[in-house]
Amino acid sequence: MGSTSPLNATMSFDRNGIDNDTLLALYKNMLKPRMIEEKMLILLRQGKISKWFSGIGQEAVSIGVSLSLQDDEYILPMHRNLGVFTSRNIPMHKLFSQWQGKANGFTKGRDRSFHFGTQDYKIVGMISHLGPQLGVANGIGLAELLKKSNKVTAVFTGEGATSEGDFHEALNVASVWNLPVLFCVENNGYGLSTPTAEQYNCDHIADRGHGYGMESVIIEGNNVLEVYRIVSGLVADIRNNPRPVLLEFKTFRVRGHEEASGIKYVPKELMEQWALLDPIENYQAYLRQEGILTEEHELEMKEEIIHEINDHLEIAFAEDHVQSDLSTELNDVFKHFEYQEIKPSEETKELRLVDAISEGLGQAMEKHEDLVIMGQDIAEYGGVFKITEGFVERFGRGRVRNTPICESGIIEAAMGLSVSGIKSVVELQFSDFISSGFNPVVNYLAKTHYRWGQEADIVLRMPCGAGVGAGPFHSQTNEAWFTKTPGLKVVYPAFPHDAKGLLATSIEDPNPVLFFEHKALYRSIRQEVPENYYTLPFGKANRLRQGDQLSIITYGAGVHWALEVLDKHQDISADLIDLRTLQPLDSEAIFDSVKKTGKAIVLQEDTLFGGVASDISAMIMENCFEFLDAPVKRVGSLDTPVPFAASLEEQFLPKARFEEALLELLAY
Repeated sequence: MGSTSPLNATMSFDRNGIDNDTLLALYKNMLKPRMIEEKMLILLRQGKISKWFSGIGQEAVSIGVSLSLQDDEYILPMHRNLGVFTSRNIPMHKLFSQWQGKANGFTKGRDRSFHFGTQDYKIVGMISHLGPQLGVANGIGLAELLKKSNKVTAVFTGEGATSEGDFHEALNVASVWNLPVLFCVENNGYGLSTPTAEQYNCDHIADRGHGYGMESVIIEGNNVLEVYRIVSGLVADIRNNPRPVLLEFKTFRVRGHEEASGIKYVPKELMEQWALLDPIENYQAYLRQEGILTEEHELEMKEEIIHEINDHLEIAFAEDHVQSDLSTELNDVFKHFEYQEIKPSEETKELRLVDAISEGLGQAMEKHEDLVIMGQDIAEYGGVFKITEGFVERFGRGRVRNTPICESGIIEAAMGLSVSGIKSVVELQFSDFISSGFNPVVNYLAKTHYRWGQEADIVLRMPCGAGVGAGPFHSQTNEAWFTKTPGLKVVYPAFPHDAKGLLATSIEDPNPVLFFEHKALYRSIRQEVPENYYTLPFGKANRLRQGDQLSIITYGAGVHWALEVLDKHQDISADLIDLRTLQPLDSEAIFDSVKKTGKAIVLQEDTLFGGVASDISAMIMENCFEFLDAPVKRVGSLDTPVPFAASLEEQFLPKARFEEALLELLAY
């Protein structure tokens, strides 16, 4: 049963050959975050910062780990790891600006506290969902492994977050792939007010490491020499013998979860036990006893830190508050992408949709020599749709990686690869399964560039769609989950030519792209496709038919349903617009067509309510109302899960209803 009691009632130190300069550096580096925190608590009471998550009493963990790593090795801290930021020598005024929401902070006032990262100091900050950063650390570790850089990545989490699925997925992936990652769990007794006895039922969190086949170590987290000695030794070894290690630091949170929480839920005797184990007071006493730290030297240290704090606070206080600028806010959602047209060759060959995607992906792997593909069964097996068949032989298992069944963990690893400058493509076996990785997509990939300027250079391939008798869990077309989320691009081709060119652009684009591939079209649609590597622009719809009676706006399988109906009714003069990309959306093409025809019908395979068609309909009403001769019609699937039986699936899909709605609109 989890316990919040200290490992030892007293603290003893063993320098174990550590020189005096290092001993003093450890002390000064612990002292600085403590003194900053004490100042911040005063400012919090004065209303000059909005919130504070205290790490007082846990400084030895942050400092011992940070000083064990090289400055160019990534650290992924939590909100109680101020010592990580200060030991990497981030200018204090930048931190103060961040906490005050000033423009000179790392997030331009868009996020608070420690929810930021900085490539300049090789720090990747947390998000409030806690768990995803563990998988991101795996991606960084994988990048180091692929680059053969002999570097270690350290990621922090608390004991509460070890109950999240991300923790278990991350440990499993790291162990299976033998990644050079230190998983640092600060077991500080409470997840907000919930004690460890109600968080887990094993004696130690470190015990879980054995279940994943990795080393694990329990460390007295308030003893900076023990932290530094053990971590330094492990890091030196891991650089030459890459592997993950789980570290459990026994420590304590002496203040509330955040300052408004208080600590009334903590038994008095427990607070008294841990008060005797304050990492700074005990280490200070040891240094004085050994004659390493004099009172005069300590005063000099404190005066230097006080002056630094006050000087940098003046800089931060003097800054103006963030001024809202609409253009800046909108433009920072995505990393700027300068589209480069690579023209298709005149040489073509007939390909099915599935073959065009496979060929495009292979050519992208050749062009981008470090591009990594990850997914379930994609290596020797070639993926369930055989799109990556033969890729292992062509590109090697390092770049074509089978993954465990853990969508969150792999999408997070892709984010870590992006942090390290490596592009990746993740194959979701079916788009339905993205729900198991929803959190990192909508909260990490989508928001990271807006928050602190870090791109998520990732393509998520999404085999989707009904019409193949696959039932409720393998047939959804769930693009509307993501068109709603700012920061994601959504691509949905209907033809082999478009699929190949748009996939190349998706991989070129440094932003997160969800690339939908309709399973029913994989082997049923053929087309002449250029043989070379070429690109097609996002946000540019394709007008497949021209007419003046009405506008049909659709994408994916809907394009082919519309073509069938128009071929059946050759007297209908219609504009048929294949959107091709849903984010960005070619609104200009839609409006131009509707203004010409005066009537619009929007067809989607997705269930009707809340789908893309609803927004397009609203946009037409807002921008083209005076040109309309009839209400805009929407046609979509029934608002039910996708059924399995052929007759039920046929009724579910909008194909038959579309013809009826089209004729009704013409007759209006």
